[in-house]
Amino acid sequence: MLGDYSLGIVERPEAELAKLREEIFALKKQLSAVIVAHNYQLPEVQDIADFVGDSFELARRTAELKTDIIVFCGVDFMAETAKILNPGATVLLSAATACCPMAAMISEADLAEWKEKYPKAGVVSYVNTTAAIKAGSDICCTSANSVRVVESLPNDEILFVPDKNLGHYVSTKTKRKIIIYPGYCVTHERLTAEEVKEARLQHPGAKVIVHPECRPEVVDIADVVLSTSQMIRYAKESPDTTFLIGTEMGLLHRLYLENPTKKFYLIAPSLICPNMKRTRLETVIETMKYRKNSITVPEDIRIKAKRALDRMLAVG
Repeated sequence: MLGDYSLGIVERPEAELAKLREEIFALKKQLSAVIVAHNYQLPEVQDIADFVGDSFELARRTAELKTDIIVFCGVDFMAETAKILNPGATVLLSAATACCPMAAMISEADLAEWKEKYPKAGVVSYVNTTAAIKAGSDICCTSANSVRVVESLPNDEILFVPDKNLGHYVSTKTKRKIIIYPGYCVTHERLTAEEVKEARLQHPGAKVIVHPECRPEVVDIADVVLSTSQMIRYAKESPDTTFLIGTEMGLLHRLYLENPTKKFYLIAPSLICPNMKRTRLETVIETMKYRKNSITVPEDIRIKAKRALDRMLAVG
């Protein structure tokens, strides 16, 4: 399956993978480390993790970990979130160049300008942001709890940063006035309504599930709009047996693992995040062996960012 995509990712012999896994597990024991991975990671990476989840699940789990070292298989803002919530642990990002383009779309200066423009608005930052943006926010959210987070604030106006598509989705679910910053997920933004319609023609009767980071016109024609963890639960509980998936391809691995009798089809081959795919077993080994890519957050920023994250976790 992976060979159908354009990043040079190919399936590897089991003997090769087994040797790499053996080295990883030895290093993990030596370092007393815990490995966590996002749902969008490569299957081989998900398979060596102690825990796999979405942004909310990973934030909650890393906050609770009692360990010396957390090896984070994801992108930069996720590892940064782990460090904010668990400052006593050394957090190592499994690939130094694994960044999030959406998180880079808003700077501290941008946020300050928008806050000055809308002084009465409560500030909700998607967890897909830097520590500095979290620190300047009233509360964070994930795709799974974004509506509940917005509803938890007393403000009639909400400045929602940085994802315009998730912000638009939230605006359809609340009576609050949502002021939307124009950032977006490069991967989810690629998916078009035409591709959804074509996939439906190829798989008639399949249930269409998309992520709220997708464009409004894609969300509007989907059967269900869910975060990745919600997609997994939905697929497991649904009586349907065939699904068209509108999120990053990495999720298909867990969907198949947890629902072996059901069928899942990626709506479009463009649903692949090159940054999530920068982590390989070799980069995990190198990171652990040399304790590379250690995440640091200035304490004044960490304290403010943690306050926004703690409020998010309290909403659930």
